[in-house]
Amino acid sequence: MNNTIKKYQFKEGLKLEFEILDLSEILKSKKDMMTIPHRAQFNHILWIEKGKGTHFVDFNPISIEDNTIIFIPHNCVNRFDKNGIYKGKTILFTNNFFSKNNQDLQFLHSSILYSDLYNIAKIKVNQQRSDLKVFLNAMETEFQRSADSAQYQILRNMLHIFLLQAEREMRKQGFEELKPSANLDYLVLFKDLLEQNFRKEKSVNKYASELSISEKQLHKATTTLFDKTPKQIIDERILLEAKRLLVHSNQSIKEIAYELGYDEPTNFIKYFRKHVHSTPSEFREQS
Repeated sequence: MNNTIKKYQFKEGLKLEFEILDLSEILKSKKDMMTIPHRAQFNHILWIEKGKGTHFVDFNPISIEDNTIIFIPHNCVNRFDKNGIYKGKTILFTNNFFSKNNQDLQFLHSSILYSDLYNIAKIKVNQQRSDLKVFLNAMETEFQRSADSAQYQILRNMLHIFLLQAEREMRKQGFEELKPSANLDYLVLFKDLLEQNFRKEKSVNKYASELSISEKQLHKATTTLFDKTPKQIIDERILLEAKRLLVHSNQSIKEIAYELGYDEPTNFIKYFRKHVHSTPSEFREQS
């Protein structure tokens, strides 16, 4: 276990923050890095042609299966199966690569592939008849060309189309997304704001004020779509981070309390026990 959760930045020295790599080869060469819990500061697309085992993202087990694509957002705590089989390709890209403007970033945040409103996205593919395979091959061909002034735009546009095609495939396979509405807009904005501020701000009133809506409007948005109050969503985010640090780091309870914005560790211990029904130390030992 590490003092803190390992963070892996995108590889330095590349002209573009985008790569397509052979999954089994990269796992073989970087197995010690990839099979410990870590936060990758980039997005993953795992195209698994042949696979077996269990992949973990934030305590959620994901079955590794033949002919599947798994979409993993940046900054999740991610762990590859040490004994798993991963044969296929992985596409790695940063938010900076994809997002030329705020509209692009909003697309990523709200996409059914990467939004934290949904579970980790996973789709089945038909290798012989998949439009996604065509775009993967085209992206790989372009990625392997000698770089020129057009390469970024071409790769970025291909990736955008690939993501749109993947969303279409998910819907074909029965995925039901939240319908566009004012409540959904408020929920997305609230979740984005929470992600930036949960360590220092825990007041529903402050979040509503920052969004220029009333607490009642925010409550309606979250309960209508999630059947959860804003306070419950704030608590879930704080507790997820607490669990990450307790299980995947050697930080003391006091250090974790301070990192999560608690001046007094005893207040954090009481808060954690109230919601998890065990103390932080008990949770760490059990996990």
